[in-house]
Amino acid sequence: MLSNRKPTILIVDDMTTNILLLSDILKDDYSLKIAKSGQKCLEILYNQDNIDLVLLDIEMPDINGYEVCKQLKQADKTKDIPIIFVTAKSSEEDEEYGLNIGAIDYITKPYSKVIIKTRIKNQIKLREKTLMLEKLSMYDGLTNIKNRRFFDEIFEKTYNDVKREKSNLAIMMIDIDFFKPYNDNYGHGKGDETLKRVAITLQKTLHRPNDLVARYGGEEFVVLIKDIDEDGLNNIANNILKAIRELNIEHKFSSIESFLTISIGICFFNSNNNLTKTEILLRADETLYNVKHSGKNNFLITKI
Repeated sequence: MLSNRKPTILIVDDMTTNILLLSDILKDDYSLKIAKSGQKCLEILYNQDNIDLVLLDIEMPDINGYEVCKQLKQADKTKDIPIIFVTAKSSEEDEEYGLNIGAIDYITKPYSKVIIKTRIKNQIKLREKTLMLEKLSMYDGLTNIKNRRFFDEIFEKTYNDVKREKSNLAIMMIDIDFFKPYNDNYGHGKGDETLKRVAITLQKTLHRPNDLVARYGGEEFVVLIKDIDEDGLNNIANNILKAIRELNIEHKFSSIESFLTISIGICFFNSNNNLTKTEILLRADETLYNVKHSGKNNFLITKI
């Protein structure tokens, strides 16, 4: 997000005088990066994550600005970064073309300092709002972990990666045991607090950076793990069970313990199998059902 730092603008121009002019106008309000060629612009944007807007000249000796814009809009990593053309090419045809290939604005030289600052400020504000909406769309409002929509997107990508790489993945369906009587007797406020504590604990228990935990709905969570062996999977499941037990959340209305527990159903999928994503989720859910009906407070793995 932009709120904790100065927005960063990449100025792309092969003329030092133009770079100095724009830098002088913008240096007080923004962090600035410079690229003096189209190729350098692409290298910076493909390898850095904090560029919030690009000011792009069109006429450059190696790769012109139009081609740079096209390449950026075709790459997943850079397609959403706003681009403003700042150029001496002032015909309507040039401006129309620039906007059609993905630029959000087109400013012709010579330009007013006040106007260029205002137009950049407006685009930065719009980007900040867009990023905020994206964040809201992928996080669960109560627990502040990823939501089911985000999980579905990542699961699809991971499934395709696993099939291509001849790898494996595991889906863990996690359900809080006897959560309805917990809510009914302790109150929904306490129930919400407990969901938050469970979510935080699940996140802390997963140490690998690409492992994903999300709220799946109600008192159910889902974990996605890629590239793991069965021993590692057993260790993670045991660590999760242990971590939730050690929260020692009182639950007088549980039929199995005096504290809160969870059940975990796991589908361990190998790429040699032809199950669909829906079938994998169904197997994980069926395995969870088996855990719930064989004593709870445990985990089972279905290998496919």
